[in-house]
Amino acid sequence: MLNFILIAVGAIVLAFVLVKVVDKFLPPKVKPILTIVLWLLIGFLGYQTYQSIYEPIQFNKVKKKRYAQVIESLIDIRDAQLAHRTVNGNFSKDFDGLIKFLDTAKFTITQRRDSSVLDEAMTKRFGVDMFKEIVIIDTLGFESVKDSLFKNSDRYKTMMNVPVGKPGEKFKLQAGYLEQNGIKIPVFEASVLKNAILHDQNKDLLVQENQVVSVDGVNGDALKVGSMDEVKTIGNWPKTYGDNE
Repeated sequence: MLNFILIAVGAIVLAFVLVKVVDKFLPPKVKPILTIVLWLLIGFLGYQTYQSIYEPIQFNKVKKKRYAQVIESLIDIRDAQLAHRTVNGNFSKDFDGLIKFLDTAKFTITQRRDSSVLDEAMTKRFGVDMFKEIVIIDTLGFESVKDSLFKNSDRYKTMMNVPVGKPGEKFKLQAGYLEQNGIKIPVFEASVLKNAILHDQNKDLLVQENQVVSVDGVNGDALKVGSMDEVKTIGNWPKTYGDNE
């Protein structure tokens, strides 16, 4: 892009020089036509130079605004999935199941307290009362998962919909298990392609965005949270867009 700008600026300067040359050396009959052509060329190159600077700025503004909205939805999906794992021990494979879970599930509210009880084995061994420390967990009640996560909002019912970009686009949701040291660990991933989020933007800039590798950018061709290849529930966006953990 920088090379193009330099070439365009150079061409504009050259065109100005040619206008002066035409005005000074060419016959009067030829001057008007060539002068008009050169001024049209200068105008075209000036417009192209302006666009080459303006379009990336506008692209980045649109990108950041849309990414922020998509990330809010991905965070909602992650919170719902983490609640599902807390209650059921795994992640939901589809949005229908996840929404049904939110409509019906409850968190158990507990309280931990320290106590001590008679240690019968040690008492028998030493002939005097011996006690051991224990932790007692009391169940205090239950709280709706939906109310805990979303308060009075029903946005969870539409969290499968990508909020911006290509109309009708939905997040891709996957869930399963990874085996580590003989233990199956539940994992999930929710994602949407950048091509869907920025489908109506400059195609060349979108190609560049899909190839981003940067600490302050969203790497890869999609926004996602979780992973089907690693045990993690973080998002792939930088913290400039908000908490990704």
